[in-house]
Amino acid sequence: MPKFLMLSVLGPDGAATLRDYPRRIKEVNADVEAMGAKVLQQYALLGDWDFMNIIEAPDELTMARVATTLNARGTLKTRTLPAIEVDDLIGVLEQD
Repeated sequence: MPKFLMLSVLGPDGAATLRDYPRRIKEVNADVEAMGAKVLQQYALLGDWDFMNIIEAPDELTMARVATTLNARGTLKTRTLPAIEVDDLIGVLEQD
């Protein structure tokens, strides 16, 4: 199943929610699963981005739905990138 890297930065409301209710992070993961995707790994970051998630989704349209729905809440902004396993890349490059 395709994997995607989602970087997110919290807005002021999202930061306040996290401060007051840290477990909200897990609830959002459940929301992602309800949309047909799965959070495989999640990291808190220091710097320009607040979180990095590795998400598995059946296709790009499902991932677009997840990203659009999360962004529409107004508590964070995301950047989503398709992720290709290195062994898969090597395999396709060696097909000549």
